[in-house]
Amino acid sequence: MSDSVESAHYTATEDQSHGSFLEVLWASTRLGLTSFGGPIAHLGYFHEEYVKNRKWIDEQSYADLVALCQFLPGPASSQVSIAIGILRARFLGGIAAWIGFTLPSALALIAFGLGIGVFAGAGDAGWLHGLKVVAVAVVAQAVWGMARSLCPDRERATIAILAAIFTLAWPRALGQLSSIVIAGLLGTVIFPGQTSSSLAQMRFPVAKRTGIAAWIIFFVLLVGLPFYRQIAPSHAVEVFDSFFRVGSLVFGGGHVVLPLLQTEVVGPGWVTVEQFVAGYGATQAVPGPLFTFSAYLGTVMSSEPNGWTGAFLALVAIFLPSFLLVIGALPFWDLLRSVPIFQSALKGINAAVVGLLLAALYNPVWTNAIYSPADFALGLIAFALLMFWKFPPWLVVVLSAVGGEALARI
Repeated sequence: MSDSVESAHYTATEDQSHGSFLEVLWASTRLGLTSFGGPIAHLGYFHEEYVKNRKWIDEQSYADLVALCQFLPGPASSQVSIAIGILRARFLGGIAAWIGFTLPSALALIAFGLGIGVFAGAGDAGWLHGLKVVAVAVVAQAVWGMARSLCPDRERATIAILAAIFTLAWPRALGQLSSIVIAGLLGTVIFPGQTSSSLAQMRFPVAKRTGIAAWIIFFVLLVGLPFYRQIAPSHAVEVFDSFFRVGSLVFGGGHVVLPLLQTEVVGPGWVTVEQFVAGYGATQAVPGPLFTFSAYLGTVMSSEPNGWTGAFLALVAIFLPSFLLVIGALPFWDLLRSVPIFQSALKGINAAVVGLLLAALYNPVWTNAIYSPADFALGLIAFALLMFWKFPPWLVVVLSAVGGEALARI
């Protein structure tokens, strides 16, 4: 799609429209190196970096993006990152955002799969526990900031709390999706016909026909690859089909992907159970999206392509649906969110997003990090450094890792 066609559909603010590939790559790589804690924690890191520090997107639009990506299958945090990259620097920005956020953990897992074992035995390391603790501070800061903006009245605060309770009681992707749908319905009842002035600030450089083309490619690959692997069997096609299908059909991202991946790679004997479990353990020790587990699986597969080629094939295949779905949804999402009744629904949905973040702050972020008064103290220090001393997140991450290792040695 040419720049002239795209620009006809792009009315973003001047500040949003003058980004570059390298600018987005640098910002996303910093996040890819420091974003520990899982997909919900990633949204907290994104909020701090893209909303508060760089101001590439406002609070309302960020929450709308999060809501959109909760509805799409695939890794929600990666999809949010890709969308913000597109907003900042067009399609190259989306690619830069994906590379920066994904490559650090993918390279570490490929190295582990090749036998270097850098992260072997890291599960009990003090520095890793410190990284889990800092995720508590990051998510708490995001909850506080988003709640102040998106839950300014008692109705939306109540929706957020109810969504958190509902999500904790039903901790599955379907539970999250149900809470968002219910909150949207409540929004249309509580806030009928209300509009938001911030909508004009988020016009994505994606033409409608480009979005339609993305949807067509997505469905052609989803339906066509299983047939193609039957008429032209090869391990490369089988791997691409399996990982593409996993990336297309998993709602909620994160750990929800594990059962499907196990079925696809362990079932046919491409990877042993022992290799799968070892790789999952190593994935817990790296930042970034859990979907980079696919790079490890592609590396250790018993049949060629494996190694670096298998890793690249599996990694691209599992993330390709996210690109196609985000590009397909963005131009129509912007149109849809301008409809008054949908804006009313978004008020409830955005409150529910705060509730989801609040629920995640407790489980799994808090429950997997705070085991003792010392952990709580380290978390408070990290929170104070972020909230009051305005330390950059990457520095707080490093200091928390050092603090976690120091506590382990005491």
